Amino acid sequence: MKIEKNSLTSLALQKFKRNFWGVFSIVLIGLIGLISVFAYVFAPDTSINANQMHLSIHSKTPGFQVQMLTIPSGQTSNQSFFSKLFFGVDNLDTEIPVSSYSIKEGMLSYMEYAVNGVEGIEKQIGLSNFPNNDYQKYIDTRTFIFGTDKYGRDYLSRILIGSRISFFIGFVAVFISLIVGLIMGSLAGYYGGKIDAVIMWIINVTWSIPTLLLVIAITLALGKGFWQVFIAVGLTMWVEVARVVRGQIISAKKMQYVTAARALGYKDYRIITKHILPNIFGPLIVISAANFAAAILIESGLSFLGIGAQPPMASWGAMIKDHYNYIILGQPYLALIPGICIMLLVMAFMLVGNAFRDALDVKT
Repeated sequence: MKIEKNSLTSLALQKFKRNFWGVFSIVLIGLIGLISVFAYVFAPDTSINANQMHLSIHSKTPGFQVQMLTIPSGQTSNQSFFSKLFFGVDNLDTEIPVSSYSIKEGMLSYMEYAVNGVEGIEKQIGLSNFPNNDYQKYIDTRTFIFGTDKYGRDYLSRILIGSRISFFIGFVAVFISLIVGLIMGSLAGYYGGKIDAVIMWIINVTWSIPTLLLVIAITLALGKGFWQVFIAVGLTMWVEVARVVRGQIISAKKMQYVTAARALGYKDYRIITKHILPNIFGPLIVISAANFAAAILIESGLSFLGIGAQPPMASWGAMIKDHYNYIILGQPYLALIPGICIMLLVMAFMLVGNAFRDALDVKT
């Protein structure tokens, strides 16, 4: 008779695979992560921050099409391949939406696109401005799948590139909160006494300050910027992790396996990291998923106040802030699209957290 030996890890993975919503959510997270890393590969507008503005076609509905004339500048960019791949192309050419064009005596005459049926301005440019006089390569029909924002930028491109902020702020904030929270919570719960009293005093003082105000204070101290917001959010979320870890360790250190580890002469560091922490990962995963959601919402609030990611950098929170008034102006999708993206990402991490909690539950 053959006896199969399965490790606890393989058993947990098998249990996780049977959870449909957990698997679906982790696939969704992986897809959003892939899009956020290679956003400029998928984005129609590959310029830096997808910041090509065309005010004449602002706030257009999804599926809007227009002819776009590109006038080459004749300058060449010194960007590397990886810079273009991950940070966008430094577009030196000029793009002009046009409603019509014609060729007259070696000149390209075009009518600029104008809103509300107003006739645009007719202009001319010599065919010599195009390489080999081949102007047709520089006129194409542009389709804006998600329409354009109030500055005439491609909204789909802004959504794709804006996923970077919301996606990575969750990971960085949760990572920082886990590191600080695990250290503080482990020391307080395992040693107790004066160490516990001091750490709990720090936790209570930090917790008594409103999260948004604390983030604003840290952000102002570190300065406005991309990474400053990540660090500020992470430094305000460790208290929840520390309290959970402290409570779990206080209960776990009374267990027989901890007593046995002490009797074998193991050091405190090994007992905490090898024996106690692996048994309390379930609550940590759930609180980390909740912190991920909170980090996205805090970043959205900071962007709304103008402290988060700074323009022209794309951010889902900033996009809601820029277009929330369009909800009552007949174009609610400008605020709803980034809002739905935030909702899907937050929900996916919550479902993954619940699935991992169930899979790692030693009682089942």
